[in-house]
Amino acid sequence: MKMMNRKVAFFDIDGTLTSEIDGSIPHDTKEAIRRARENGHLMFINTGRCMDYVEERFREIGFDGYVCGCGTNIFCNNNGKLEELLHVEQSHQVVSEILTHARNFSLDLLFESKQEVRFDTKRPLVTPGGIRQYNTFINCNCDMSHDPECDDFTCDKFVVWFDNINDLAEFRTVSDKYFTCIDRGGVFREFVPHGYSKATGIQFILDHFGLPLENAYALGDSNNDLSMLTYVKHSIAMGNSFPVSLFEQVAYVTAKSSKNGIGQALKHFGFYA
Repeated sequence: MKMMNRKVAFFDIDGTLTSEIDGSIPHDTKEAIRRARENGHLMFINTGRCMDYVEERFREIGFDGYVCGCGTNIFCNNNGKLEELLHVEQSHQVVSEILTHARNFSLDLLFESKQEVRFDTKRPLVTPGGIRQYNTFINCNCDMSHDPECDDFTCDKFVVWFDNINDLAEFRTVSDKYFTCIDRGGVFREFVPHGYSKATGIQFILDHFGLPLENAYALGDSNNDLSMLTYVKHSIAMGNSFPVSLFEQVAYVTAKSSKNGIGQALKHFGFYA
């Protein structure tokens, strides 16, 4: 296949690659991605997760690379070896400023980087969402021993769960100096360094392969995917997307993840016959 004819698909993980019913990866999703790659097209995960939290079950599907941490950490497979192309991290000074300020409010703070995730546990967790995520990490035997107060602790991005919207507004008087706040719905917010997003990750990969924007396809299911869905012409929302207003902002709505939504979309856009 001529390079300029190659399509590049970018996939969110949760609710896109995974079933909205039980979080499993449907077999037909794996098969659709395999068939598209066999036809010479490029398949990339594009996720808010940092690389440390992209589980082996996703890597086993077979991808050409990963845009992680909302565009702050990018990897590409090079002859079977995973090569890091970009990593943008925040200094310990920034971490300390965020950490100190967050402790003035009723919110739970989770730092994320390519090598680790770490809650601020110097005080009790207070939100249902924060507690639930903390227990998920514990049940996965995730090592969260690195103290954010240590001089060598850095982060790529972070998320918070909060009790009071006024607390969030006050907290952002500091965080907004460094980070863009993404509304994930309810009492959950994601904070990504200014100038980075799932959309900048797409452009980085296109530049790396020398491909035009019109060759890019983005598949997602939530507001966290808006930056990439509004960036590309060929934007695809899963049938299980939430909020449903997402359907009005994309070029194509496919079936639910559990109903071969990935396969339907890739076939519709000519990744395979």
